[in-house]
Amino acid sequence: MIIEKVINNNIISAYEKSGAEVIVMGRGIGFKKKQGEVVPADQISKIFRIKSRTLAEQFKELLANMPLERVRISDEIISHAKDHLKLKLNQSIYVTLTDHINFAIERVSQGIEPQNALLWEIKRFYPQEFQLGIYALELIQDRLDILLPEDEAGFIALHFVNAEYGTDIRDAVKFPDQMQAIVDIVERDLGILLDESSLHYERFMTHIKFLIQRIYRKELLSSEDRELSLLMQRKYPREYQCSLKVAEYIMQATGSRLSEEEIMYLSVHIRRVTTIDL
Repeated sequence: MIIEKVINNNIISAYEKSGAEVIVMGRGIGFKKKQGEVVPADQISKIFRIKSRTLAEQFKELLANMPLERVRISDEIISHAKDHLKLKLNQSIYVTLTDHINFAIERVSQGIEPQNALLWEIKRFYPQEFQLGIYALELIQDRLDILLPEDEAGFIALHFVNAEYGTDIRDAVKFPDQMQAIVDIVERDLGILLDESSLHYERFMTHIKFLIQRIYRKELLSSEDRELSLLMQRKYPREYQCSLKVAEYIMQATGSRLSEEEIMYLSVHIRRVTTIDL
């Protein structure tokens, strides 16, 4: 592995034998090193293989003036998400999460504690990602003796939601409100309160999460089974009309029109979540 550029004393970019460029982290790995020298293997603690050249450049720029321990903490959180929770994440998480953690630490050191207006919704609709946020806060406190507020766990959770969905963070912050709005439509239209402890509720929310993901990734299902859609309209008219109202809200909120196929599946999930004996 040959050094391409020394970013700082602890971070370098290098070329592997294959010719692929990587970002290498290790304490003192860049100290008094020059371009073209062999990377000291015994000093390597982490190799980042980021496929997107744009992301790689952003990551290198971000790491240039960042304390090594903050980079390590971010990497450990991401590794925990991938290895223990089996989350499939866009590599943009290395840039967005590392940047956010660094910014959050700087912010709290200045006595600034931001309020997360979506904290309750994030806890409710993204419990796994929120627990990742709590894990991050505990790790930061353990390693740096810095206590970040619970609101930051919510912000960190949204970065993971964003990386899971492959969307922009500006879109990810809309997801909790949109999910709450859909739940409100179903409860109001059918005159019920959904049982959040039920398996059908969990399945319904999972369906809504993937629906929102498809909307923002422009991967909505096309209309293929008109006959089955008509059957749903006849068999479950209330649930189908409710799904039309959800579709109308989605159109207003996102500008995306749901296909008959999407509306049909939405009707099925609304039927299940609102019927005890199914």
